[in-house]
Amino acid sequence: MTFATLGLIEPLLRSLETLGYQTPTPVQAQAIPAVLAGRDLMAAAQTGTGKTAGFALPLLQLLAMEGPKVTANSVRALILVPTRELAEQVHEAVRQYAENLPLRTYAVYGGVSINPQMMKLRSGVDLLVATPGRLLDLFRQNALKFNQLQTLVLDEADRMLDLGFSEELANIYRALPKKRQTLLFSATFSDDIRLLAGQMLNDPLTVEVSPRNVAANTVKQWIVTVDKKRKPELFVHLMRKGKWKQVLVFAKTRNGVDALVEKLQGLGINADGIHGDKPQATRQRALDRFKASEVQILVATDVAARGLDIEDLALVVNFDLPIVAEDYIHRIGRTGRAGSTGEAISLVCADEVNLLSAIEMLTRQTLKRQSEPDFEPEHRVPDTDASGQVVKKPKKPKKPKASGGGGKRNLGKWVDSGEAAPVEPSIKPVRKVPVFNTGPRKRKP
Repeated sequence: MTFATLGLIEPLLRSLETLGYQTPTPVQAQAIPAVLAGRDLMAAAQTGTGKTAGFALPLLQLLAMEGPKVTANSVRALILVPTRELAEQVHEAVRQYAENLPLRTYAVYGGVSINPQMMKLRSGVDLLVATPGRLLDLFRQNALKFNQLQTLVLDEADRMLDLGFSEELANIYRALPKKRQTLLFSATFSDDIRLLAGQMLNDPLTVEVSPRNVAANTVKQWIVTVDKKRKPELFVHLMRKGKWKQVLVFAKTRNGVDALVEKLQGLGINADGIHGDKPQATRQRALDRFKASEVQILVATDVAARGLDIEDLALVVNFDLPIVAEDYIHRIGRTGRAGSTGEAISLVCADEVNLLSAIEMLTRQTLKRQSEPDFEPEHRVPDTDASGQVVKKPKKPKKPKASGGGGKRNLGKWVDSGEAAPVEPSIKPVRKVPVFNTGPRKRKP
């Protein structure tokens, strides 16, 4: 199969030839004809399998061959993405694909001045890539109209929900024309996303080119157990032992990113970090330096888990496990891309056993464990498996006290010595799914 057999026009084929694209990936082979036929689409595929081309190529063809010329402050196709980095990456791919087409494309996102973006939109844009918050800002300031919108694409919709964009998505939905084509593309589709698709899509075609929520088999994965306080020391040890040249490291919090970068820089290691508190220009500079191999270690929060496309990245390290299990797949998907092989190492402490269990249940595999000499944890990480169970070793029975005391104090409550202490139930974070209701909201009295 070739791109020509999928029905793409000659200008797009020339662009693909220039970029070195030869054979469509499975998701492209199934998605491109469906999008060209005008179908609503819900497509799931692993990261690095060419999802962007799967929706961008047919979308550009439809814009070039159908519909009226774009008018002032209008947009004909809209691609929503969760982060600034992904907006830049998707738009750069779109720009390359559209090199031989008479179309205007642009990307808008927060963290930079809105005025240049408003000026750019005055003449209208055929295809716009946007983050939800900035898109609404532009719409509310009358810098953008949706009356000509033909197609809406949600790329990484699950991540948008994780980042709290549910209300923004609902507001955008209410502003869009009811008659349009809608496409959902993501590496993972949770039940929440399937519910969202049911509200937004009309009789969608579902494409799943790989088992749901399974990491790419080109990535070798394992974990190293360690006490939490010794993670920085272990990371430096493994880096020097393995002679790592370029590593993308994921930490859970912004403070965690800054602390690890400071630790590494203090040891003379060329490291930098990116997270949501840093200005866009600073983040982009760090990414560019990492891609150019000017920075050896790039530490990031999950803001960078999607939107990074680095050629020949051999290693990803999870310094902390992600709170949302699906993010593990996106993190390790930064390596092992486009048929290359990669490695993903996770440093796991006892506090993260429930996160580890959730990841193994999601990916349907038990991650191989290893311990590093001199770093064996004092606080043992309980065994886990792909069933989602934490295997705990039975505790040794306590010896009965020689003298009675009537009771013991536990968390401020007197309980009988033979009564089990109350156990606090584990609380999982609930992800809010937008409910698209076009009617007026009822206020509570």
